[in-house]
Amino acid sequence: MPAPEPILFCWSGGKDSGMALHALQSQSDVRITALLTTVTEGHERISIHGVRRELLRRQAESLRLPLHEVLIPPQCVNPIYETRMEEALRMHLAQGVRKVAFGDIFLQDLRIYRENNLARLGMEALFPLWKRDTRELISAFHKTGFRAISVCIDGKLLDSSFAGRGLDESFFRDLPMGVDPCGENGEFHTFVFDGPIFHRPIPFTVGETVQRDSFFFCDLLPKEEAQVAPC
Repeated sequence: MPAPEPILFCWSGGKDSGMALHALQSQSDVRITALLTTVTEGHERISIHGVRRELLRRQAESLRLPLHEVLIPPQCVNPIYETRMEEALRMHLAQGVRKVAFGDIFLQDLRIYRENNLARLGMEALFPLWKRDTRELISAFHKTGFRAISVCIDGKLLDSSFAGRGLDESFFRDLPMGVDPCGENGEFHTFVFDGPIFHRPIPFTVGETVQRDSFFFCDLLPKEEAQVAPC
């Protein structure tokens, strides 16, 4: 029997990453070698999502996977982002990893961008959730026992009250018409803290919500107790 295919996973810390990782780990012919995540220097948070670095590391510990953090500056311009990502990818390529997985669902431009960047290095992109119906994905999210909380809201598309809400059935019921259930157009971003891929839930407490430009960020604070904050 051939050895499982080594795959590097681009991990955002959110629900789509969680579902995509779960889909891959359900296959016997693949092996996830590490998580790759961009972290904003100085802010010490997952880029775009705004989740504290400590919580990212606790996710990796619970997933029992190595974590490779790619540091990028605030307001990072694309050439710097691409240079630092390439440096990281080449490290994994040198270790025999030629496939990189993402949690993207239907943004074709983003898929082409990722595929082209990887192809230049002789690597291939995988999209385990590609073209899945996002309503069906949310149904599967709940059925398989995932739990997540919204951490970043685009105020141009959603009311700020959605920040800090748990992704229960009422969250999706309250989404306005035209908002994708998975937030694939950037309407909201999440932090996944429990589910079938974790060996234990990630404990946290909900902090304050702050506004930056048109975005609302709910701060999550690491918690030492084993009890997970209710959502």
